[in-house]
Amino acid sequence: MNAKIAIVGAGPSGCYTAQALLKCAPGLEVDVIDAQPTPFGLVRYGVAADHQGTKGVARQFARIFTRQGARFLGNLSIGDETTVEDLRQAYDAVVFAAGMSGDRRLGIPGDDLAGVIGSGALTRALYEHPDAGPFPVLGDTPVIIGTGNVAIDILRLLAKTPEELRGSDLGPGPSAWLAAQRFRKITVVGRSSAASARFSPVMIKELADLATVDLSVVFPDPDGASVLNTAVTSTSGPLPVEFRFESRPAALEKTGGGLHLQVETPQGRDTIAASSVISAIGFTSKGTLDRDAILRAADEPDGARGRVYATGWFRNGPVGAIPQCREEAQALAQRILSELQPDPDRVGRQLFAQHPDIVDFDHWQQIDAQEVAAAPADRCRQKISRREELLRPSNLQDA
Repeated sequence: MNAKIAIVGAGPSGCYTAQALLKCAPGLEVDVIDAQPTPFGLVRYGVAADHQGTKGVARQFARIFTRQGARFLGNLSIGDETTVEDLRQAYDAVVFAAGMSGDRRLGIPGDDLAGVIGSGALTRALYEHPDAGPFPVLGDTPVIIGTGNVAIDILRLLAKTPEELRGSDLGPGPSAWLAAQRFRKITVVGRSSAASARFSPVMIKELADLATVDLSVVFPDPDGASVLNTAVTSTSGPLPVEFRFESRPAALEKTGGGLHLQVETPQGRDTIAASSVISAIGFTSKGTLDRDAILRAADEPDGARGRVYATGWFRNGPVGAIPQCREEAQALAQRILSELQPDPDRVGRQLFAQHPDIVDFDHWQQIDAQEVAAAPADRCRQKISRREELLRPSNLQDA
């Protein structure tokens, strides 16, 4: 089939969609577009730096560009110079898989106070995203709100010793920042019961293996055989880590020493003292794309323009892990192929002929090779983090 398809977002959902489309119809012209100069999105900038096994899926994604014929168009932000309407005129189908990168607000009085930090902002700094802000000041008694895997990732990285970070891709700046922290206690607050917490049991087992932590639970799961209860009995390190379940955040107040978090519990209102609060309760759409308008267009086909589709977090909200992205992408590919009506007059990637700053997959391979070659002995790569350096192919070639 000779048709032109654009996929906006080079993370897991976008890559799996390209993979499924080209497996079924190798003749398609598939362009994977990303605002970053590097592909793989969440795999590079969202998966924890010490979870290199999960990051290994990038090798599978690379074959989409090196063997299956997809094109990577990096450093191209849709919604600025190029609009959604431009894409719809140029391609037979446009798939939006751009994820969600904005931190969801806590939605309580005081959630805009200094010292309240979004998990996305923190992990962008830790994982050296080109658009990351400065590292926050956490103080000695941070509180993490949320009991999903993102919250546990942050907790684990904060609690690890430098030796326990060996083999990760955590850079020298983030490594030094973590090493400089001096925590007296870390508290994790969740509104659900311990039995309903959304973290993976594997993540709790990882916590229990750390040298520093001493886990405890307020309002524990009454089932004494639960993974968290087992972890509590097996840890006795110098850093107290307290999980507080059934504690619904109600308000934040500024105090002389930091913050007071008011929570509603089965025993009434309680106050938790915090030097900072890390909110890990989910994400919202952020950037130049009008998500609501795109989702409406996906539900209202227009034969005169390329059809619009959405997948992954961009469509469903911030739920589901990488395996779910693959399942959804395979089903979406079948739907797209059944609905395609190729128009030979569509220009496809020629739309971007006058964009001088777009980078391709060859450019990424040079970056990848340089980062791996520059890795110190205790790391698997040395990330290039500044956008201007990621965009200098001459520097990459000379390295």
